[in-house]
Amino acid sequence: MFILRDTLLPLQDHFSKTTLGRERASLFVYTILSIIVPFTSSMTSNLWSCLDTLFGFEIKNKRFYTFMASSTLPWAGLWKTIWELIPSPETDGRILVALDDSIITKVGKKIFGCEAIFDHAAKSNQSKYPWAQNIVSVGLLKQVKGRWACLFLDFRFYLPLKTIQAKKETATIRGDVVPFQTKMAQAAQMLIAIAEHFSTAPILTVTDSWFGNNADVDLRGSFKNRSGTSAQSEGASQFRLFRYPPHHCRSGFGTGF
Repeated sequence: MFILRDTLLPLQDHFSKTTLGRERASLFVYTILSIIVPFTSSMTSNLWSCLDTLFGFEIKNKRFYTFMASSTLPWAGLWKTIWELIPSPETDGRILVALDDSIITKVGKKIFGCEAIFDHAAKSNQSKYPWAQNIVSVGLLKQVKGRWACLFLDFRFYLPLKTIQAKKETATIRGDVVPFQTKMAQAAQMLIAIAEHFSTAPILTVTDSWFGNNADVDLRGSFKNRSGTSAQSEGASQFRLFRYPPHHCRSGFGTGF
């Protein structure tokens, strides 16, 4: 655990040198450790208890919740440092990334990024317009101990244009209304940054039909005239990823093939 803590210490360099900044830097690292430990879930209340019980990090409940809901964390620098900590991101000579959007339901009415979002996957007993954050995210697809995992590389809060035009409190950071971006523009921004960082390997983006059907129009235009065009063009194309199962022969009773 201490080795893992030391690995995460470079993340603290992106916070300010003030007393509050140093406290937030330490809290950020120990919150990640609380998420990683195997005997607690990632619910905010459990993380707060873990910080106190396991790491002896004393912080008021309300202050920790405010930190977790902060919209001013230095994510741009944090993500680049995290990318540098990945020892071998390539799979068969390529960087495989997954692109998708998701919603995270919330209760607080003043949480940044929240809006009544349409949930196309809502069940019959669930609201089709839950109060939630809509997040567009990109993750590295990598086999970890023989199983595929998605390691997050970046994310963006998506807010509908009507929410921004209404200048709602959930669309402001330090009193300033955030600029509107489409999901495709947010995706292009993240993929370009990742492609420029991992410039020695082509990028292959795996996504669903909604992003894939719009990729030719929106993503290719964003990748135009940038270095590593071939890799980025490949990332903007549509592929069906699969591998045929190996041929099995009946070897005795009780076999399924």
